Order: sequence, then C-alpha cells, then structure tokens
Amino acid sequence: MAVTIKSAKEIELMRESCRLLSIVHQEMEQAIKPGMTTKDIDILGDSLIRKLGCIPNFKNYNGYPASICVSVNDEVVHGIPNKRRVLQEGDIVSLDAGLIYKGYHSDAARTHAVGQISPEAQKLLDVTKQSFFEGIKMAKAGNHLHDISNAIDAYVRPFGYGIVRDLVGHGIGTSLHEDPQIPNFRQIRRGIKLQAGMTLAIEPMINMGTHEVAWLDDGWTVVSDDGSLSAHYENTILITDGEPEILTLY
Repeated sequence: MAVTIKSAKEIELMRESCRLLSIVHQEMEQAIKPGMTTKDIDILGDSLIRKLGCIPNFKNYNGYPASICVSVNDEVVHGIPNKRRVLQEGDIVSLDAGLIYKGYHSDAARTHAVGQISPEAQKLLDVTKQSFFEGIKMAKAGNHLHDISNAIDAYVRPFGYGIVRDLVGHGIGTSLHEDPQIPNFRQIRRGIKLQAGMTLAIEPMINMGTHEVAWLDDGWTVVSDDGSLSAHYENTILITDGEPEILTLY
C-alpha cells in the first residue's frame, strides 16, 4: 500500500480544490426544494464547478454519467440524476460531489432534508454527521488508521443503525481514489500509522435499518437492502502534527 504524503505545495493545491468544492456544496444546499428534479441538482452542480474553473471529477469516472451523485431516501450512494425523479416534501437527499483543481481532487458529501422531514429521519442525518466528527477525533499523526473506523463504529452502534460495509472512505490527491481504504466499521487490525501530510476522504454511510446494501440494475445506484433510509456525510481532511484540518468545510 503506497499512501502519498503531500508536500507543502500540494497541500495548498488540495486546500484550494476543497475550498472551491465547499462553495459548490453550499450553493446546491440552498437550492434544494420540493419539486426540483435530481437532474436539476446535477445541472446546477456541474455549472458551478465549471464556473469556478474546475472539472467535475465524477463525470465519466469509470463511466458514471453525471457530475453529482444524487441519492434519495433509501439510496445510499451513486444515485444517477434523472429529470423524472422529483424531490418531494419529506425526502432526504444525499449529494456527493468532487472537483479537480490544477490536477488535485476534492471529495465531499452531505445529506439534506427536503422541506420538513420526520424526527426519525432528522436523527439519522444528525448521527451520521456526528459520526464523522467522532471519527476524526482519532485522525492524528501517530494514531492508526483503524482508530478512525473504530471511533465511528462505537458512536453509531448504540443507535441501532446499520453501518454500510461494502463501501468505504479512501485516500485522495492527484487521483480521486488513492490508498488507503478507510472502513467506517470496527476493525481487528490497527491499520497503517497516520502521518502528517496524508489527505483522506472520511465518509460514513449509515442506514436506518440493515447494513446490507444492493446494487440496482443501472450498475451504479446502491440502496439499503431493506428499503430503510440512508445518510452519507463526507469531508476531505488533512492529517497534521496536531488536530486534523477539514479541508472541505468552510
């Protein structure tokens, strides 16, 4: 496993890539409302990325047909935007997006409420987001990679939710997906030792019911196996000699 350690110059490029992505996420969040289609979100996100002088890194990645992954309700990740898929009051929608700035990738995801949602759905969103922050408390040089995984698991498990196992976080830099893979569930092995200069995409994916998932016939969309709601929260972070820096949060 070759985990890249970024130079000071590379870290600056990663910071800017991630800062620009945070702007895209803020604009998309403000636009979400009942009645818009998932394709509307993709068109908006693609336009924003290109206006910032960047390239959407999901577009055509391994054949993925859109710039923004838009996943609704029981869709965990990689939902394909569709002009016939209309957001309804009470839905939850996960937006996963990334861009390339001067050769450097950023990646972040958020799950949003569409209008008023149920207290149960809101709790799932809150727990998923907080599980990321619990995980990165352990994201310090000298700790081990799976300290992050175990912290996420320890926080989520008491709620009775399913932590998705078939999909994990990852390293990121000049490629969208680099080593190491970062599970969100408890590990027996400790994993690699974290070093300052590592850039990682930490992304808990949490289902209200089972951790099991299924792939739809489109080859991309991943859904919870029992049809329960699913939430996703992701940021690109930098390991430092002190506290981790969340690059995609502004």
